[in-house]
Amino acid sequence: MQCHSAIENVTWNREWLLTDNSVRVSIAFVLQNIIIQIANSTTFMEILDFIVTVVLVTASGALAPGPLFVVNLTKGSRLGARGGIVFSVAHTLAEFTLVMLLTFGLLLLTSELVKIVIGVAGGAFLVAFGVMQIYGALKPKSEGLRGINETNSRHLLVIGLAFTGLNPFFIIWWLTAGAQLIVVSLEFASLAGVLLMYVCHVWMDYAWLITTAHLSKKGMNVVGVKWYRILIAFFGAVLIYFGLAFLTSSI
Repeated sequence: MQCHSAIENVTWNREWLLTDNSVRVSIAFVLQNIIIQIANSTTFMEILDFIVTVVLVTASGALAPGPLFVVNLTKGSRLGARGGIVFSVAHTLAEFTLVMLLTFGLLLLTSELVKIVIGVAGGAFLVAFGVMQIYGALKPKSEGLRGINETNSRHLLVIGLAFTGLNPFFIIWWLTAGAQLIVVSLEFASLAGVLLMYVCHVWMDYAWLITTAHLSKKGMNVVGVKWYRILIAFFGAVLIYFGLAFLTSSI
């Protein structure tokens, strides 16, 4: 019996390894095709310029205080980096779903008029948000963390999904400025460009939420410090620049 059980275990382990290897090979194949598609359609400098643009445009949104950031701090004060990881995953699930829905919707709406409307709306929103970012950074006291108390729910993933998906600013950002980025990404390298754009953006969410949750548990002040205000003001100016660029290129 023991010999028979051992043989079954070896067989099961071999099948699991084969399945696991197949999944890895499939993921590697998809990534390889994306890289080849981008490399064949663009030069290295164009790719670098695209990555820098995405990071600068989306950084302020990732770093700006909001409902998810606040609950991340409150839960992070007890759970540390683990809470930040769960909230990052929840944010990704909601955000990536919205990005893909917008992407496939924009693929169906390829008229020049649609691109102009999205460009103007996205550019105007970036300028407005940039002004608000600078104004908020220059305030005597940060009010971004007021009025939101720690929730009693233990389901961090559900909390993260709710605080992301039910945030009106989050939806508006992706319907305006985000939609313009998606258009640029589609023109850059089709669907592969959108995936590259999202990867260039989402790592900042993970880095920011995990780091701030960890620092919150350590009892460090991570909100409202001088350098944070300077950083937010800087990205506000960057948003105004890109917003004006989007407006001029669309009109």
